Amino acid sequence: MLKIVVCVSGGGTNLQAILDAIDSGSITKTEVLAVISNNAGARALERAKAHGIPGIVMSPRDYPDRAAFDRAFTEEMCRLAPGLVVLAGFLVKIPEEMVREFSNRIINIHPSLIPSFCGVGYYGLTVHERALERGVKVTGATVHFVNEGMDQGPIIAQKAVEVTEDDTPEILQRRVMEQAEWILLPQAIDDIANGRISVENGKVKHKRQDKAR
Repeated sequence: MLKIVVCVSGGGTNLQAILDAIDSGSITKTEVLAVISNNAGARALERAKAHGIPGIVMSPRDYPDRAAFDRAFTEEMCRLAPGLVVLAGFLVKIPEEMVREFSNRIINIHPSLIPSFCGVGYYGLTVHERALERGVKVTGATVHFVNEGMDQGPIIAQKAVEVTEDDTPEILQRRVMEQAEWILLPQAIDDIANGRISVENGKVKHKRQDKAR
């Protein structure tokens, strides 16, 4: 059984996609231990509560400095001891000590086809605004392992989404979520839970096999 902790800052639509996939059996051999948010008002915490999952609020604002937060955050994650940490719209940089402690056990969903529109400052609607400004015809989402760099870890999966001429950032954001993020993230978790993914020489290797349902 893969025990996971999901970190979320906002509404928690990706969290909901995970919970729905577990409930439907699309994600197998997986249990959500806790949901952590840096935002006490995040709807994601309500979604967790509705599923009987503990919600934990940890914000850098509640600590004297960032180093103190990083230590506390890492210690709390070590206390929970998940097999996988899932960043599902978490707008806090993961401490380097946590990255080292959970090497190849932290994954993130990013709303673009990395390496496009990623890195420092690229989150939320900003990603889609920049994509539309650039005039790309295809965007999408990426699930990747987290390393010390920003959106630079080994890529697990990507899915393309068409951009249309009348798109607004909000419309494009919704389409990317529905057609890519909510599909990719549950699939990646299920693949990890069932031993279909490994990291070799900095790249993700997929072991294809029939799923046991």
